[in-house]
Amino acid sequence: MQKEISATIITIGNELLIGQVVDTNSAFMSKVLNKTGVVVKRKIAIADNMAEIKKALDAEINQVQIILITGGLGPTSDDVTKQTLCTYFKSEMVVNKRALQHVKNLYEKVYKKSLNPVNLKQAEVPAACKVILNKRGSAPCMQFEKGRSMIFSLPGVPYEMEGLMPDIIGVI
Repeated sequence: MQKEISATIITIGNELLIGQVVDTNSAFMSKVLNKTGVVVKRKIAIADNMAEIKKALDAEINQVQIILITGGLGPTSDDVTKQTLCTYFKSEMVVNKRALQHVKNLYEKVYKKSLNPVNLKQAEVPAACKVILNKRGSAPCMQFEKGRSMIFSLPGVPYEMEGLMPDIIGVI
């Protein structure tokens, strides 16, 4: 008998908590996971806040095999997910060469805009993660492992998150 694979979805964003944006990401993720036989045990919405992100991770690590985090990966000061994951996994922030080349290609060939330092920050990731390139945007998905859990951090932009889900399903 095959053991059940369970998951938790953590959505991050003050805009979700104040009703400014409707959370369509967790509904989409749940449907995709359910179709592949992964049982979603919990959905948690939290603020763009380091302490809240760490608290949610601490509560879910080893409780489920898969943790999907969405949101807070932008290059602006209110997006703290990437830095929190760096601290949480006792890692340093590094420039991922593949992600950097991806960002450069996006801006030069697709967006036809010049790059600025803010855009280049999208290529910075915790050294402890595996990078899954985002074919629909600049923020890569970051994959971590801790205990018996695989953690994936995806962008909060629905179009980008949806494009990354097949890659994640391929890993789990």
